[in-house]
Amino acid sequence: MSDQEASKRKENPEKNGLRTPGLRGAKTTTLFRAVNPELFIKPNKPVMVFGLVTITLCVCYLGYLHAVTENNQQLYEAIDSEGQRHMRRKSSKWD
Repeated sequence: MSDQEASKRKENPEKNGLRTPGLRGAKTTTLFRAVNPELFIKPNKPVMVFGLVTITLCVCYLGYLHAVTENNQQLYEAIDSEGQRHMRRKSSKWD
């Protein structure tokens, strides 16, 4: 089989009696394709990598903000009635 014949088979699988694998070869309605585009669109690796990096950075930033907020709690030294010192967080009257 020559390269030309192989490329023709790849271009027109339905004419050769071959079916396209997956849902791209299935007969569906336009509504189904509009509602479920992720099943028919070819994956785009650079966009997937960009999205994964962006979501990872967002989660890391939220974790950083949570850690900074916990460490930034205003502490003061309180002395109880027995004269012992304790570190306590400042709290509002709403707590």
